[in-house]
Amino acid sequence: MQFLKKFFKWFLIIFGCIIVLMYVFDVDYLLRAVRTIYLKGYTTAYLEDYKEFPNRTIKKGVAQPWAISKEYNSVPATDVLNKTHQKLQTIAFLIIKKDSIWHESYFDGFSATSKSNSFSMAKSVVSAALGKAIMDGKIKSLDQKVVDFFPELKGKFAKEVTVGDLSSMASGLSWDEKYYSPFSIVTRAYFDDKLKEVILGLNIKKKPGQSFEYLSGATQLLAMCIEKATGKHLSDYVSESFWKPMGAENDALWQVDDDSENGIEKAYCCIASNARDFARFGKLYKQNGKWNGQQLLDSAFIAKSLKPRFADSPEYGYGWWLHTIKGKKVFYMRGHLGQFVIVIPEDDIIIVRLGHLKGLQTETDPHSNDLYTYIEEAYKMMNSKKKK
Repeated sequence: MQFLKKFFKWFLIIFGCIIVLMYVFDVDYLLRAVRTIYLKGYTTAYLEDYKEFPNRTIKKGVAQPWAISKEYNSVPATDVLNKTHQKLQTIAFLIIKKDSIWHESYFDGFSATSKSNSFSMAKSVVSAALGKAIMDGKIKSLDQKVVDFFPELKGKFAKEVTVGDLSSMASGLSWDEKYYSPFSIVTRAYFDDKLKEVILGLNIKKKPGQSFEYLSGATQLLAMCIEKATGKHLSDYVSESFWKPMGAENDALWQVDDDSENGIEKAYCCIASNARDFARFGKLYKQNGKWNGQQLLDSAFIAKSLKPRFADSPEYGYGWWLHTIKGKKVFYMRGHLGQFVIVIPEDDIIIVRLGHLKGLQTETDPHSNDLYTYIEEAYKMMNSKKKK
């Protein structure tokens, strides 16, 4: 008994010292990380982690359900697709053909209304919000300087960076994308309850507008500019600009850094919604910004968004990933664990995949190998129907 008392005494002393040291060395955000992620057995953010954080609601309006194709689920998934779903732990897979749901599958207890984390698909939503703010006259253009909104921005090139640089991932920001390191800036941003201070504590260390470098902090800074320009929380602005007019069937949730009125959205990630409602952004961009006869986004902005800004980085435009597969132009939203909204305008196709794991990402190809699988197998399914 004496041994146990001494053990727990020293355990509490050591534990207390560790916590004190975390605050001394300014890594106390790790306490939140341990509580919400690591103690639950995860090494990074996960699909339903929105339940562990404060959220702001992206409110729906009058629902506009997707049409259901007459051929709905008439063709089973291919063997390759089924194996990929199993291997990468897919939770949702949709094929939307000519704006009607042609194929739909859910796994692991998820359904058409289940929420899961968008991760970086949210970057495409933030870019859309930028386009809307320009359309509304709240932001002058892609060339407006970030210091117009945050004159305290630091770094040698702080006065040069534009909102367009942020959207196209050419910010020059001091940031890293080490998702699995507990001490990286992207991890701090995910768990810190003073996200605005974290972002404004960074420097614009490289000359912006010169080349593509994918940095989540750029999107976060962009969202802060949009919020300041519009005078509205990002969730509210997205709700009134897109979620309601596009007829989303469910409210969505956007994680915020703290639950006060001044809390800001973790804008580079973290919209909790479902496959059907995420797909609406693919449809909006496929239709050049028009929805039910209403121009929600300027078509010129969308055209610019879906073209590479830099010739040596053809994989990215303004908030959207770009590719050409088997001669067909493809643009898509992408998230950390293999979240995709894939649009193939030539054939009027939208493919949505949500899941726990992403396919292989190599240094020679900016697109993960599962992207090709989802597209190729979807076409095999659709072509098999034609042959019959």
